[in-house]
Amino acid sequence: MNILIWSQLIISILLITAVLLQNRGSGLSSTFGGGGEGFHTKRGFEKFLFSATTTLGVLFILNSIAFLIF
Repeated sequence: MNILIWSQLIISILLITAVLLQNRGSGLSSTFGGGGEGFHTKRGFEKFLFSATTTLGVLFILNSIAFLIF
């Protein structure tokens, strides 16, 4: 049980960090569609960060379910 609490804490901190490191359209104008950026493929660190965010999100959900069961 203690392992689940600590892993949830670590995963949540890493997930918050990964989300904050992604800077897709910084600023309030991009919120309402004024970013003006075209489509581009993810490469390098951006691709790694996207994959890490997805993986951490899945781990966060699975750990939350395990925390509820046990």
